[in-house]
Parts: sequence; C-alpha cells; structure tokens
Amino acid sequence: MPPRVVSAGTIAAPWTHVALIACAVSPYVARVDANAQIVLVSTLCVVAGAFRSVPIASEGSSEVMTRDDARKFPLVGSCVLFGAFLAFKFLPKRVLDLVASAYFGALGIFAVSAVLAPIVHRFMFGGRDLRSYELFTVPKIPWLNEERWTVECTAAEAAATAAATAGTIWYVRTKHWLSNNVLGMCFSLQGIEFLTIDSVQIGAILLGGLFVYDVFWVFCTPVMVSVAKSFDAPIKLLFPRVAASAISSTEKPFNMLGLGDIVIPGLYVAMILRMDNARRAAAAEPRKSVTRSASKRAATASRTVSHDAGNVPTYFPSVAAGYLVGIVTTIVVMNVFNAAQPALLYIVPGVLGATLIRAALAGGNELSTTWNYCEGLEEAQAERDAAEAKAKAS
Repeated sequence: MPPRVVSAGTIAAPWTHVALIACAVSPYVARVDANAQIVLVSTLCVVAGAFRSVPIASEGSSEVMTRDDARKFPLVGSCVLFGAFLAFKFLPKRVLDLVASAYFGALGIFAVSAVLAPIVHRFMFGGRDLRSYELFTVPKIPWLNEERWTVECTAAEAAATAAATAGTIWYVRTKHWLSNNVLGMCFSLQGIEFLTIDSVQIGAILLGGLFVYDVFWVFCTPVMVSVAKSFDAPIKLLFPRVAASAISSTEKPFNMLGLGDIVIPGLYVAMILRMDNARRAAAAEPRKSVTRSASKRAATASRTVSHDAGNVPTYFPSVAAGYLVGIVTTIVVMNVFNAAQPALLYIVPGVLGATLIRAALAGGNELSTTWNYCEGLEEAQAERDAAEAKAKAS
C-alpha cells in the first residue's frame, strides 16, 4: 500500500491549551493555592475539550452516546466503582497497583501522543504535509476486533509517541503528581473530544443520573472516597497544598478532583458549543441543514429561522460559566465543612441551570428550541454502521 499524505490539522483553542499547561506547572514556579488551581485547571480542560470536539464531531470520528447509554451509565459506573472497592478490600494492593500501572500506562501512551501529535506536526514539521506509512497489521481476533486493523504512522506521530512513552515511563516509575496530572488531563481532553452526546435531552439524562450517582456514593457510603484515596492511578488530578519542594515531607499534601467531574459535564458543554455553531450556520443559510444526518428531526431541530446570523442566542459562555460556578461552589462547601464533596451535586445544577436561564432570558420559543435541539450524530452513526454491515455482508 502506498503511503498516504497527511496534512496538519488546526490546533483547537491554542491559547486555552497554553493557559492549561501554565496552570498545571505553576506550582513549580510559585506557591499556588490548591483550590484556585482546581478551579482553573478543571475549567480550562472543559473549555479546551469542547473546542477539540468540534472538528471530530463534524468528521464523524467520535463515539456517540445514545439515550439508552446515558440511562445505563450511572448503573455501569456504580458496578465498576463498587468492584474497585471490593478489589482493594480483598486483593493485594501491590498486585492491583501493578495491573493499574500497566493498564493506565498503555492508555497514557495513546492519549498523550494523540494530544501531542498535532502540536508536533505544526511546530516541529512546520505544518507541511507528511507521509503516513503502514507499520503493521493486526489480524482478526475473535472477541477483540471484527476486522483487520492497519497501524499507520507519520513522522510527527512517531515523535509524539516517543515523547508520550517517555512521559508514561516517568509516571509508572515515580508516580509523580505532575506526571499523573499530565496523563489525567490528556484522558480528560480525549474523553470530551471523542465521546459525544448529540442533544440537550440526552445530556440532561446523563447529568441527572450521575448527579444521583455522585451524591449516593459520596454521602451515603464510604466507597467513592475510599477508592479515590486507594487507587494510585491517573483517574484523578492532584493539586499540591504546599510548595513543590515540601511535598515529600508532608503527610497529605494534595487536594484531589476526579476526572469524571471534568469529562461528564465537559461532554454537555462541548455539545452546547457545537449547538451554537450549528444554529449560527443554520441562521446564515436557513434553507440548508447543518447536520450530517438526513434525519428530518435533526435537520428541523438544528435550524433557527427566527433569527438572523448575527442575532442567534449563544449558550456556550453561559454554560461554561455555569460549570465554573459549580466547581467554585464545590470548593467553598468543601472548605466550610472540611469534608469531601460530590462535585456533580453543584456542577450539574450549574450547567443545566445556566442553559435554562439563558433560554428564558432570550425569550420567544428558545426554551422549546433548545430542549429539542439534536445534532443528528446518533442517526448518522447508525447509518454508517448499517452501511458497514451491508458492505461486510456483501
């Protein structure tokens, strides 16, 4: 197979990524309040992930969460959480740490290299077109892959993978808090980027279910807090309470924030950003559907013919601010009561409340239009799956 030519993609929200990196390493430069760092890093991750999701969703490369998926998510999450709790209770911690290091180390290489690749392509190779060479193929393996996988790589991807591998080895060998955070932030960005919800209603179902999940497992049982403290893996971000030089001599030097408190609301915030973009495009060309699906429901819901292109209500700033208010409220309550808090207890009302308030202030039929909005990604994915199944059958 001849090599493909790969062009450099656009780096989404570059200054947001710069600010995120600056916040992540700031404890090494100056004494930074851990609470302020939680607020800044989590909010920047959500905003950066939202912008990263736009081209991926438009290309159809994301995994779309259906209504049934959203309903089942809290139950599946509960089973995984309780399973982890039992594992730490009855199995040797050394074995679990070894398995977790191997698993998250492998995932970390893929996640970090995916985040770094477009940056390396742009700055090390000047953004010029690069050839992608086939390295090897993975044959069909029952229960693993239904079709043969082809592994390709450009020079930029190879350099990014090398850097990601070095960073992941650093994490596995030292479990340093900064290496943990690098992996955790990359997992968050990739999660928001490649897992999508395509309607406000599905977002409300997902957030509502996980609101109950978070409250139950934090307030009604010791399970969530126990797993967070016991699981030495990049499923949480660590924020130093003390100067970086004093971390090794302090018994409990970190505040923690679970990745779910970033990724889950981040999926909703990302969908709102894409909704704003789609509605502005539809208002500019009201006779054209801006969705990729031929679904009448999706096409109708994505149009905003009652507004001109410059007067379409935008929701992203308000919803992002709602996330910020939610995470700040979490920090305030945590410090007032000196106890762990389920962050989604405050974030979910923040983002959903911001959506409803913005729609109410816009007036007219905005509440109905927003509630019934659908990108049509689920329908488009179903069409692709059906086409692939038909191609395989033939």
